Amino acid sequence: MVGALAITQTAGYGVLYYAFSVFIPPMARDLRAGVAQLTGAITLSVLVSALVAPAVGRLLDRHGGRALMTAGSLLGGLAVLAWSQVRTVAQLYLVCAVLGIASAMVLYEAAFAVIVATFDAPRRARALLAVTVVAGFASTVFLPLTGLLVDRYGWRHALAVLAAGYTLTAVPLHALAVRGRGSPSPPAERREIVGSALRERPFWLLVAAFLAQTGAVAVMGVLLVTYLIALGHPPVFAAGVAGLLGVLSVTGRLVTTGLQGRWPVALITAAMFAVQGVAALLLPLAGDSRAGAVAGVVLFGLGFGVATIARPALLADRYGTAAYATLNGTLALPVTMAKAVAPLLSAAVAQVAGYPAVMASVAAACVLGALSLVAYDRYGRAREQGDALPAEPT
Repeated sequence: MVGALAITQTAGYGVLYYAFSVFIPPMARDLRAGVAQLTGAITLSVLVSALVAPAVGRLLDRHGGRALMTAGSLLGGLAVLAWSQVRTVAQLYLVCAVLGIASAMVLYEAAFAVIVATFDAPRRARALLAVTVVAGFASTVFLPLTGLLVDRYGWRHALAVLAAGYTLTAVPLHALAVRGRGSPSPPAERREIVGSALRERPFWLLVAAFLAQTGAVAVMGVLLVTYLIALGHPPVFAAGVAGLLGVLSVTGRLVTTGLQGRWPVALITAAMFAVQGVAALLLPLAGDSRAGAVAGVVLFGLGFGVATIARPALLADRYGTAAYATLNGTLALPVTMAKAVAPLLSAAVAQVAGYPAVMASVAAACVLGALSLVAYDRYGRAREQGDALPAEPT
């Protein structure tokens, strides 16, 4: 099952998300639309996936992932095929809204829910790492592949090829390899777990931590190349250095998983977030040199993908697996909204106050995420100490 999910996550992110950037130039010509208009479509997809995440989470807790992920991959394939036939920007936005629903049903959030429900803690960490390490190369594989298809067949035929390839890959793998929910917990028990979590401060500390850091990562992912060029670096160098983020995200995940046996996940993740904050401050100070730019990107990249594997580990460790998908969907709503909105806000800040102000805000967000996780860890330790105290005699 882990191998199947690694394949479907790689294909899913490659086709349903990363490929979009390759289609912007040819779509702009054919649809007579600006880049901002077209970019808004993929932003809408991300926002829709955030809005439906809580409902998808409840379905995953109740029924498991097999039927949902199979249906989602079929829906995603049909949406990509419909994308190949759009004639107006309005039609593109409609298709991308459907892509957002499909993404919520088949990408990391759904796959992690299946893994959390299937494996115990030690095997869960290895399974999450295996899936994310492979899927971390989705952009590396699908950006050049999509570019080749567009160059050879045109963007409409390229989308048709990607739609067929994704459907023929993901639908059977999800249907045959993903397990359904064996014995779901009673609805009343799941509601009690979720209600209790939402009333506790630790859950909202997790929300604060991952919302802040996800927004920072989204900003760097979108604006890093532009900022490096603004610092005076050639476009080829800027793009090559920014490309290190994907490779380094895999490195960060390997390091984080390897350290989980020695230190708490929350503190390891907090340290990674703090390093990213230092990196964001380093770029305005030393990023105009090649060595400074590389150092800043390397430091930031080490934490680029850490949140992806830390979040399921922290949620499952504290709240168990019975209502994991519902809680994760609830957390994913604001976090994914930050992923969609933060780059737009930062672009506006860059125009008004310059890129150093953007880097300062990125650093502040990373530090906020780190401090939130430290506070979360302290709450967990306080609870353990309280549970360990002997009961008072009656």
